[in-house]
Amino acid sequence: MDELELEFSLAPQLQADTHKLGDFPLCTLLLMNDVHYPWFILVPRRAGVTEIYHLSEADQVQLLHESSALAQTASDLFAAKKMNVANLGNMVSQLHVHVIVRKEDDAAWPGPVWGKVPAEPYSDAQLADIKQRLDGLLSQLKM
Repeated sequence: MDELELEFSLAPQLQADTHKLGDFPLCTLLLMNDVHYPWFILVPRRAGVTEIYHLSEADQVQLLHESSALAQTASDLFAAKKMNVANLGNMVSQLHVHVIVRKEDDAAWPGPVWGKVPAEPYSDAQLADIKQRLDGLLSQLKM
């Protein structure tokens, strides 16, 4: 574990709005607590990083690998019409990448998910189901 990872802490707003599902080699995998969309967030465990270009070249490659694997798996598991993958950071400056499953019948289709409808939290059973679905990917990428 390097010094930047030792100093890493998750932004308070991300802590408040998400459930932690696990860790990939670089990123912590979060689930936005909104049942309207399978909405995942990858946060590289690097202190003080706000932009992708702040990461080392190796970390940039790893972030692309992890986000691509998550997007492909989520698309397959949740029957996506389109995957939205984005790094914004206007509200939370800590580097994080949104990976959102979009379907034609979701609450915001075809517009952006932000602020369309009030968030509705996951039940314990729904959360356990999503964690179980992603266990294979978490195990695969840890190797």
